[in-house]
Amino acid sequence: MKEFTPAPDSPSIVSVTDRVKPVALGMGVTSVHFLGDRAAFVGGEENVALVDAGGDVTKVAVHSGGILSTASDGKRLIMGGDDGKVTALDAKGEVTLLATDPKRRWIDAVALHADGAFAWSAGKTAVVKSGKNEEKSIEVPSTVGGLAFAPKGLRLAIAHYNGATLWFPNMAATAEFLPWAGSHLGVTFSPDNKFLVTAMHEPALHGWRLADNRHMRMTGYPGRVRSMSWSAGGKALATSGADTVILWPFASKDGPMGKEPAMIAPLQARVSVVACHPKNDILAAGYGDGTVLMVRLEDGAEILVRRNGTPPVAALAWNAKGTLLAFADENGDGGLLEL
Repeated sequence: MKEFTPAPDSPSIVSVTDRVKPVALGMGVTSVHFLGDRAAFVGGEENVALVDAGGDVTKVAVHSGGILSTASDGKRLIMGGDDGKVTALDAKGEVTLLATDPKRRWIDAVALHADGAFAWSAGKTAVVKSGKNEEKSIEVPSTVGGLAFAPKGLRLAIAHYNGATLWFPNMAATAEFLPWAGSHLGVTFSPDNKFLVTAMHEPALHGWRLADNRHMRMTGYPGRVRSMSWSAGGKALATSGADTVILWPFASKDGPMGKEPAMIAPLQARVSVVACHPKNDILAAGYGDGTVLMVRLEDGAEILVRRNGTPPVAALAWNAKGTLLAFADENGDGGLLEL
């Protein structure tokens, strides 16, 4: 293991694990997001656990069944459930009902825009509700696998079987279809708005350069990619799906076309979740054996945050300032690290 070289006044490598504040959530966890400096651990059923920097846990009921999808902008957490509802939670623990599917179908995916607009999907239907409360919908060829708003303009990417659809809800123009055979699940825009990447049901990613819709095949994974995170500035896309963190280069106009990804932080366990630091070229990685590492992108140097020996890490997130790291395994045993 290549380790960070601490500055003279920095804590030792060992003391980083000692500084983690344990958090026992008492429920299975699927994801975590920060609302300000409160960590919001999302359970698989009904509840979100809000945890402040002191480690105090407050559980809030947000759905009457399973929570299937989440998105957050750091101020509110939007969730879709198998009760057919879209709800929002803020840092104070207040829950707001945003929408209900008329047929009470499962809300498979949600997305949140910086201007307050949000989107959700049920079956083949994707719906956008603007910050002005205007609602528009679109039908795509098959069940929606993922949603993402572009960083600029009100444009929604919809992943589905055999490709992705790009839709401007406020324009009358026909939505643009980006074809690629297979089932597309997660979807993300690059921060510079130049690339679109989907995670597929098979162990691969697929990308398009949006200027000319040129394809980017991103293959070679031993398992499905369930977690993606853009580095600060968007120069690299970190992913799970292997026993190392896979880093695809996006600094040039061609993105990863013709380039090999970097592979950092190898372990004898598969990476289950990744989260890039919001300001620095550092990421956190969680593994299938419960390990959590902080890793420097430049050279792969590592700091151990949590030792192995637990179920897979299921949730990992930084606060917006990059001063707090939250994590939890599938059983709900987690922690908070203040940097």
